[in-house]
Amino acid sequence: MLFTVSRRWYLFNNNFLVAIFITLVLFFQAFYPLRITLRLFLAHCYSLIANQVKIMKDNPLNPSVETAPAGGQLARLQGLEVGAVPLLLFVGIASIVAVSASAGLLPKNMIGGLAVIMTLGFAFAKIGRMLPVLKDIGGPAILCLMVPSVLVYFGMFEPHTMATVHLLMKEANLLYFVIACLVVGSILGMNRIILIQGMIRMFVPLVAGTVMAVVSGLLVGMLFGYTPYHTFFFIIVPIIGGGIGEGILPLSLAYSAILGQTPDVYVAQLAPAAVVGNIFAIICAGVLARIGVRRPSLTGNGMLIRSDDDNRIFTQTQSAQQTDFQLMGGGLLMICAFFIVGGLFEKLVHIPGPVLMILIAVLCKYAQVIPASMEQGAHSCYKFVSAALVWPLMIGLGMLYVPLESVVAVFSVGYVVVCGSVVIAMALSGYFIASWLNMYPVEAAIVTSCHSGLGGTGDVAILSASNRMSLMPFAQIATRIGGASTVIAATLLLSWVV
Repeated sequence: MLFTVSRRWYLFNNNFLVAIFITLVLFFQAFYPLRITLRLFLAHCYSLIANQVKIMKDNPLNPSVETAPAGGQLARLQGLEVGAVPLLLFVGIASIVAVSASAGLLPKNMIGGLAVIMTLGFAFAKIGRMLPVLKDIGGPAILCLMVPSVLVYFGMFEPHTMATVHLLMKEANLLYFVIACLVVGSILGMNRIILIQGMIRMFVPLVAGTVMAVVSGLLVGMLFGYTPYHTFFFIIVPIIGGGIGEGILPLSLAYSAILGQTPDVYVAQLAPAAVVGNIFAIICAGVLARIGVRRPSLTGNGMLIRSDDDNRIFTQTQSAQQTDFQLMGGGLLMICAFFIVGGLFEKLVHIPGPVLMILIAVLCKYAQVIPASMEQGAHSCYKFVSAALVWPLMIGLGMLYVPLESVVAVFSVGYVVVCGSVVIAMALSGYFIASWLNMYPVEAAIVTSCHSGLGGTGDVAILSASNRMSLMPFAQIATRIGGASTVIAATLLLSWVV
């Protein structure tokens, strides 16, 4: 056991705030030495205080501590936000939810379930963005998936609360709704020129990187005793599948339809590989950026292609459009229709419906058969869901779909090494073939490594680590199209193998 918990701690079983505090201590005790974390935190605080004191001493116009406005601290607190909600208001909302859950009076419907997962999702996403080290390796995703799993393992949630979240996630099937909005909305919302030209430009690097990642992962997996079947479908595929929302979740549904177990079994097995792969991709991006500084001839400083004309194509941005809620409603209806069509074709071709939904959306976007207004509406749904429901959804997944004992069981030195070999092979392939494709090696390697990140969140983290946010259009191609292609190919291959 990594942790020991005294029995008297269970007296706080109904208190969300105590549960969150205990979980954070346990989490860092397991995954990052607590003393090092405290040392970094104290050093950071000391540095901030020392800098502030120096500024106040050097600038006589600044008021001293004694003459500072009394309301300064309160104003600072009022300026903080948790998931777009002002901090003080969020504390009040969280208290209401906690008291209701403690008393067993939480509404057992979608409203009660959303209140629980949104409160925890906003809180842990905020914490994940603030904690040192963790904020640079996908902290919000890690906390929102793993902390609820730890809380459930130690019995920190009331049975009534668990039943309410179960109703929302499994009976009302919020999971399918979010998947459909993320996948269809993101594909239909892409610039068609970028979609077509990007697929042409990125085809060779993505294919070469994917092949090298698969070969490297299989070889290293065999060295550590993993079967090719397990290495490919449960380590390599989730890493290059496009993240949690667009990769792991559709894969879990497809695996469930083919292999017969419930999706939660596969989420617990697939998610750790995606998280570890994302960490390696961020590290690779930072190393590549350093290489670019030392050898300027290898980098375009944010430009992928050695041609200004070609780069202008990918710097085109769609004009900002005000959200039209009627169009958003039409886009939501169309997303539902795509999901239903995928289910209908599943009966004919025996390929899981969510996978067919992805393929149909790509074909419709390419053929321009969907009116631009409906594409805008679907993309508005995507933006709303990705901004407001992704972290809460991960809370629900952590509570119901990610058993802690299953996650801990898959981790080993060999597991981490296999994940690292997949990402490193992906980045190296892009680096070495770039010169043959009139691309800069550093940028090509960074974009290719985005194929192994945690979706859009991973793209931001990887490009931020390398200070190359201008590569986002190419990163989106690698993540969305590369991830969707991986999901489809893996599903077809699994159905054939089984």
